[in-house]
Amino acid sequence: CLGLPTGKAVVSTQSTGYERKCIPQGGAVECPDNIGRRSGKAPNESMAEVIMKTITDVKEGLSAKLVTANRVLELKEVQDNMNKLRGAIMIVYPMNLPPYDPVQAELDGCEDLSGTQASLEVIEQGALWWAGKELLPEKLLLDYVGKNEKTKIVVKLSKKGQQAPGREQQLTEEQKKEMMAWQYRKQEEM
Repeated sequence: CLGLPTGKAVVSTQSTGYERKCIPQGGAVECPDNIGRRSGKAPNESMAEVIMKTITDVKEGLSAKLVTANRVLELKEVQDNMNKLRGAIMIVYPMNLPPYDPVQAELDGCEDLSGTQASLEVIEQGALWWAGKELLPEKLLLDYVGKNEKTKIVVKLSKKGQQAPGREQQLTEEQKKEMMAWQYRKQEEM
């Protein structure tokens, strides 16, 4: 098997040509892929650092910390971060990755997730929910929460046509334990 996904596997003694063409800048470290989804040519340590640094930068640019900083994440920022990843891969693999490599497929926007756990996380058509109500796209947010600009709401995402997501617990387990301990102490004082 030459690194193709199962179902597209080619068992042959001949190479596909990608092994010679898709070599990382600065040399490769042989890293055979037992699953058969990669070429087995990993970048050397310095080139791997380029990719890891870019991944760290992208994660920071898309992190949940944006919410606490009151910053809105726009589609342009997501596209810019994808371009950063694409650039890092182009630096490390100047001749590109093989077309069957999952990273290349993701960068090209054609990764096939069928049959994987990740396919369950993809929501093609979604619905936003707040306070047990579906937020309809034709209505404004102020129709649901009013005109108070300081109101903070938590909106949940679910697949279109599904029921409203379950409510979050009012108290955490730790808060429940503290409350029960307080009630016990109060009862002992009486």
